[in-house]
Amino acid sequence: MTLVEWSELVRAELDLTGTDPLRQTDVDRVLDLARDAAHSVARPAAPLTTYLLGVAVGQGADPEAAAAALSRLALAQGEEQGEEREN
Repeated sequence: MTLVEWSELVRAELDLTGTDPLRQTDVDRVLDLARDAAHSVARPAAPLTTYLLGVAVGQGADPEAAAAALSRLALAQGEEQGEEREN
């Protein structure tokens, strides 16, 4: 089963029939954000960050812009933590 197929099952289970189906680019965006949060902040930050992205998108945020902003935030946090370890 692909993640796009899984997302269709989840949409049906949650009765999200009024929403557009996810495309592979949507899945990739969420996975990239999860990776950035997990590697730069902490592993548990991945599901939390992607959940908050979903909340923001549900309130009208542009998915691509919001994901990019959150990835930048996570990566900056990782750089900051790296600098602290060096000092």
